[in-house]
Amino acid sequence: MRSAKAKRLDNMIFVVLTVMSILFMAPILIVLMNSFKGRFFISTAPFSLPTSQTFVGIKNYFTGIEKTGFFSAFGYSLFITVFSVLVIVLFTSMTAWYITRVKTKSTKVLYYAFVFSMIVPFDMVMFTMSKMANMLHLDNPIGIILIYLGFGAGLSVFIFSGFVKSIPLDIEEAATIDGCNPIQTFFRIVLPILKPTAITVAILNAMWVWNDYRLPYLLIGSDYKTIPIALQSLQGGYGSKDMGAMMAMLVLAIVPIVVFYLSCQKYIIKGVVAGAVKG
Repeated sequence: MRSAKAKRLDNMIFVVLTVMSILFMAPILIVLMNSFKGRFFISTAPFSLPTSQTFVGIKNYFTGIEKTGFFSAFGYSLFITVFSVLVIVLFTSMTAWYITRVKTKSTKVLYYAFVFSMIVPFDMVMFTMSKMANMLHLDNPIGIILIYLGFGAGLSVFIFSGFVKSIPLDIEEAATIDGCNPIQTFFRIVLPILKPTAITVAILNAMWVWNDYRLPYLLIGSDYKTIPIALQSLQGGYGSKDMGAMMAMLVLAIVPIVVFYLSCQKYIIKGVVAGAVKG
């Protein structure tokens, strides 16, 4: 039987976690609530529930879609996010496998270079990066995928490398004896084992790319608006800001990434712990 002291501790932890959950969910609930209120009532009573006077139904959603070109922005965001994540997961997993299995000074330097890249702030390189991207004609939805690969490689290689170290080398040697070349060994043996970590890396990068504002704004903002850039079009001058439409578009922007996260959340802790502990 558990002691009364242990039960009280469990109850305290439960209360603390419940309060923290409410605090984290509160901003999303406030945005959702205000998306159904008239634009002039949001600033005066942002924390009150919609009433018969303030409730406008889904009018804000139609207004926001029309003003922002939401479906076009959604298409660009979806294209960039999906292919950026696929490229990051594929290339960084292969890189991590190589630098983990091949023990040379060059691979050690390469590994620490990836680790070092995680602490370099974006503000330090954004102007030179945007200039180089323009010179190399990467300022388009396809080119920006390569830029995201560069910025996302550091953390992704670090996580994958930690997990690869936990894979027994005997499995790969057995595949080699059976006639697999390195490419076949990776895709048939290593990559399936890396699935939990790959999903974790995909979730982390998808949330980052989907919500990113500065990089798309610097490279493709004027021609190919993603959702964060499209939302800024609702920022008018004094008195012309449509808060209702903005709240509605924020809800629509949140929904896809929340659905993706909830569908894959069981892999996050498993993948992160496996990569961090072994690293």
